[in-house]
Amino acid sequence: MTSFDTSSPQLNVWRAMLALAVVFVMLATTGWTALRTHRESGELQASRDKWTHGSLHGLRLPDPEADPARLTRFFVSLSAQDRSRLAHRYPLAVGNMNGAPVSLRYQANHLALEQQRAVERERMHDSRLSAAGQQDAGRRMHRYESLLTPGRQILSFDPSGTGRISEVFGNLTKAQRISVVVPGVDTDLLTFQKTNRPYTAPVGMAKALYAAERTAAPKTRTAVIAWADYTSPDGLGVDAATGARAAEGSLRLNALLRALPGRAPVSMFCHSYGSVLCGVAAHDMPGRVADIAVAASPGMRVSRAADLDTTARVWAMRDATDWIQDVPYLELGGLGHGADPVAAGFGARVLSARDAQGHAGYFTPGTDSLRNLADIGTGAYDSVTCAGESDMCRAGLGATTTAQHA
Repeated sequence: MTSFDTSSPQLNVWRAMLALAVVFVMLATTGWTALRTHRESGELQASRDKWTHGSLHGLRLPDPEADPARLTRFFVSLSAQDRSRLAHRYPLAVGNMNGAPVSLRYQANHLALEQQRAVERERMHDSRLSAAGQQDAGRRMHRYESLLTPGRQILSFDPSGTGRISEVFGNLTKAQRISVVVPGVDTDLLTFQKTNRPYTAPVGMAKALYAAERTAAPKTRTAVIAWADYTSPDGLGVDAATGARAAEGSLRLNALLRALPGRAPVSMFCHSYGSVLCGVAAHDMPGRVADIAVAASPGMRVSRAADLDTTARVWAMRDATDWIQDVPYLELGGLGHGADPVAAGFGARVLSARDAQGHAGYFTPGTDSLRNLADIGTGAYDSVTCAGESDMCRAGLGATTTAQHA
């Protein structure tokens, strides 16, 4: 690549021209219609409507989107039998209800997955569908079967459209540290996990992080959430260049964070467009969010880390082989996501991502990037490796806080 003086006016003009060229190409290939918000009202909304008009022992049920603390008090007041009865009556509503007990959400989502598996099994043989439609039904049916594997802990599930989902690894209610993995573009039910290149999908990312955290701090109880509970941009079209999907997703993410059980510190691990979402959500995240770490970021829709308006530590990493470095780091008329989080002037703590290999390799076992993420997730800040063989990313940090090493 050509070397530029990053402070020169000529470079800023060049970046602006390049950004306009990129936008023009995206508009020409994807169209303005890609900017439209996806408002999918399907099975989940139907279940919530049914809950809203339902009752228990002659009493009306609370608003399913009420404050999580109120919903928690409601469920605590019920017997185990009544809680289970509600999960069976309204599986999708309960399974996605922030404030419902975590174990009850797992149970409800298992029931919802069983119902959706039966629906897709019928659609596989529906003569009214095209061959492609039947094939799509088959893929979804097999995905539901995988998600129904004993031991899987599905925290949220929405089959509408391309689907939304999140899964927990570890014991969320007893965790001393909680990590949340927020993925980027092309994330949906069918891409939630992959057999080939597993660490490029949310499930593989979260499982790798959970294993690395247990290795880094075996005496610390950790839990990791693979959070794909938002409608991500489809490919690198116009949606990926704007903050619309991030803004919608930020509301869902913060609703989850405010409803997490216990008081354990939370660390956010945001990859690619997921870092845009985390940037938009940062100012409204609860105080228990201790860290926001971004990898392969196209920007966080701010000029400086201080503009995120958060008390959380902000970390950033990017591998030298990641193509995202060639994206114009600016925002122009709502297009683009702002400054480069690994740039010195941004103010993030820049970590080593050695051996990550490209845009999707940050959660691959054995890499510096994954080790660093695990150290952050366990609170072992004195163990992280900074970029450029310096110790600047550890400046002002104390020794290990929560992690309990062997």
